[in-house]
This record gives sequence, C-alpha cells and structure tokens, in this order.
Amino acid sequence: MLVVTLGGSPSQKSRSNILLDRSKAWLQQHGIEVVSYQVRDFDAADLLFANFASPAVQQLIQQVERADGLIIATPVYKASFSGALKTLLDVLPERALQHKVVLPIATGGSSAHMLAVDYALKPVLAALKAQEMLHAIFAEDSQIAYADHDTPVQVAPALAQRLDDALQHFQQTLARRSSVIEPGVLNDRLINARFSI
Repeated sequence: MLVVTLGGSPSQKSRSNILLDRSKAWLQQHGIEVVSYQVRDFDAADLLFANFASPAVQQLIQQVERADGLIIATPVYKASFSGALKTLLDVLPERALQHKVVLPIATGGSSAHMLAVDYALKPVLAALKAQEMLHAIFAEDSQIAYADHDTPVQVAPALAQRLDDALQHFQQTLARRSSVIEPGVLNDRLINARFSI
C-alpha cells in the first residue's frame, strides 16, 4: 500500500507540515509506504508555468498514479488553501485522483477558516476526480506549538486524538477499497480464464 503526502505550505516552519509529519509517522508505524512531497521541493517556475516536462513534476505524477491514497495538508490563507498548493495540484493530470482515497488536513488562525476546506480545497480535489474524500481535519493554530530548544512540538490532546482517529479511518478505507484492474489486464484475464459449465 502506498500513500503520497502533499504539503502545501511554502514555509519551512509550518503547523500543517507538523500534522503531515505526524500522519506520515503514524502510517509508517502501521506498515504503509509513504512518499512525501512539499511545494518547496519544486522549482517555482515549473509550477507557475505548468512545466509538465520537469523531472520533479513527472516523478510526482508517477507516484500519485501508483498511490492508493493521498494526504494533502495546507495552511489557510485569506479564506482559501495555499496558492502554492494550487499550482502543484494544477500540474496533475485531470483524473489523477481517480480511485484514490484522499484525506485533507488544514490549519488556520481560527475556526472561522474551517469552511475553506469544503468551499475551496474539496472542489479542486473533486475536479481531479477524487472519488473518496474523507472528512477533513481542521486545526486551529493555537492547538499546535512549534518546538524550541527545550520543548518538542506540542499538539493539543484533542487534536492528536482527532488526527489519530482520521488516520485509522483512512487506513481502514484503503484496506477495504477494491483494487482497480487496468482494462488490458482485465481483458487478458477474461480471455485466458477457464470456465466450467
């Protein structure tokens, strides 16, 4: 099982990335392969000008194609998800999320930004044909404290529990989803099948 994580924050220090890192560790502890990308991993010009020939963009497209699921995390800026994440999603093929399980994660200054996931991010994911979008995790900035020289990253217990519950649901959904058989493989299986009447 393969999961791709996409971090939408252009900042090195990011609360949404803290939740993404925590999700990655949880999945790996449960035996799931995780490949991680950040918007910062890509040349800005490749994203802004949709350079589909870029090796980094090609690699992302191939990994998303192979993936069973995606976790996408973003900060909320001005009532929407990050513009940098939008440029990254724009380089994916039209049906890139077909047959994928998607878990959105967002962080923002207050609960007033919570609806940005439903009204801004989810429509873009639906345009990429995401067929199974799980209930998003939204965290207020006050629920996540950055590490300093004396203290590790702190995540509010209620948020940590919600994230763990969402990841468990994500894992269960991945496990029960039917595997997609490519048309050529299906055709070959039907032709070579032995039927008894």
